[in-house]
Amino acid sequence: MRLSLSIFTSVLACILFACILPRNQHLNSDKKQPNILFIAIDDLRPQLNCYGEKYMHTPNLDQLAAEGRLFKNHYVQVPTCGASRFSLLMGQYPQYKKHISNQVFKDDLEATEKAGLLPLPKALKKGGYYTAALGKISHYVDGKLFSYDGKGDGRPEMPNSWDYEWGPIGKWGTAWNAFFAYADGSNRNAKKRKVGPTEFVAEKDTDLPDGLITTKAISELKRLDKQDQPFFLAVGFLKPHLPFVAPKKYWDLYEGKDLPLSPTPDMPKNIPSNAVQRSGELFGNYQVQPEKGGRGIRLSDEYAMHLRRSYFAAVSYTDAQVGKLMQTLKETGLDKNTVVVVWGDHGWHLGDHTVWGKHTLYERSLRSAFMIRTPNMPKAGIPNESVVESVDIYPTVLALGQIPAPNVLSGKSLVPILNNPKARLNKPALGFWANGYTLRTENYRLSKYKVDTTIHTVLFDHTKDGNELNNVANTIEYAKIQKQLEKQSMELMPDTYWKSL
Repeated sequence: MRLSLSIFTSVLACILFACILPRNQHLNSDKKQPNILFIAIDDLRPQLNCYGEKYMHTPNLDQLAAEGRLFKNHYVQVPTCGASRFSLLMGQYPQYKKHISNQVFKDDLEATEKAGLLPLPKALKKGGYYTAALGKISHYVDGKLFSYDGKGDGRPEMPNSWDYEWGPIGKWGTAWNAFFAYADGSNRNAKKRKVGPTEFVAEKDTDLPDGLITTKAISELKRLDKQDQPFFLAVGFLKPHLPFVAPKKYWDLYEGKDLPLSPTPDMPKNIPSNAVQRSGELFGNYQVQPEKGGRGIRLSDEYAMHLRRSYFAAVSYTDAQVGKLMQTLKETGLDKNTVVVVWGDHGWHLGDHTVWGKHTLYERSLRSAFMIRTPNMPKAGIPNESVVESVDIYPTVLALGQIPAPNVLSGKSLVPILNNPKARLNKPALGFWANGYTLRTENYRLSKYKVDTTIHTVLFDHTKDGNELNNVANTIEYAKIQKQLEKQSMELMPDTYWKSL
């Protein structure tokens, strides 16, 4: 009887082991390096339904936020494309004043690498990843050096970082022209800027560069699905960057809707003259316009609404492209072992403080959309309220890819927040621009501006003034808080130009 029972127990154990083996193998597969799909979206402020903008039609990004972790208070380091991307891809605060230039990859990438810090894709390559960049990931659309007149030597911005790079040349002749594309194959530069900032005549998504980027990315995902090596696929969409161009069906989503104008159409009180910019990106580059504004000049409500609706339409166009990528992940099964990161490279003023564009140290310029989806994320769909920065993405991606992070990074890994939506990093965010810097905590924004040889301080209390309208710096009521924030900013500041402010 004992022998029979022993045999029965052994047989039962074998059966149970055989039954659970596939499940154990699946769990063990979670320990493999995951694939990483990194989606960069140019000029995407938190203008999404999932951020509370209920009039926005962004179902695909909303769904991604529901499956992952939405970061409600994410801030970039620099309010311009190239420098913001450099800071993210190098994982560091700007070390020098030239690190806030769109030419920073050309000017300082080599020196930064010699100092011991690899660009994120190169670190991932070293850690076993296949790396590919489609569209705009560094400053230029195909990763080749050009200038704003379309001329350049064509050298890579990030040498030896990517196994494969591609840009949407199409009917525009070069990827740089495609950055400023119109549906007929023309671009802003080719017409010497005698063009308008909006156009909604395209019929198909593929009539414009972002549609071509999506098509290429889908093809690349299907190809990568057949290989064993983990991949880091970076996809950089151009819209909603100017010109605000999209197929007409996305404009129609907002036709006849009750849409809001900016809640802060006037300049803040008691600020230095250079704390609000002239909106040259919009009014200097697009000459066919009924009105011009910027720095204290408000547009008519009618034209302001036209520009806002145009931006919203461009956002919805990009949202549709993200949806096609997510659909491909699910159809191929790649979603089961692929981390998805969506990042707006900075915000954008839509008439806020009379500004149209980025290039300021205000909330609307530095706060951008950001979310991460991981397979089997705990408590997916619950957003996080912590202040986080773009420099936190580098250590996060390395941690998810099971690659040790260097000690010289400025940011912190967000993995604790991915595991627990109530977690906090308990640190502020730093922002930098040509005329100063800013420190953003959960409750305050402190900024320092240099005008000639004079340093001006601006302090906004976000517990009372979320729209940043009233500068309370140098008041008795806020003297203690201001001193604490100034001390905190100097403790975090790179030992560079900004220390002198």
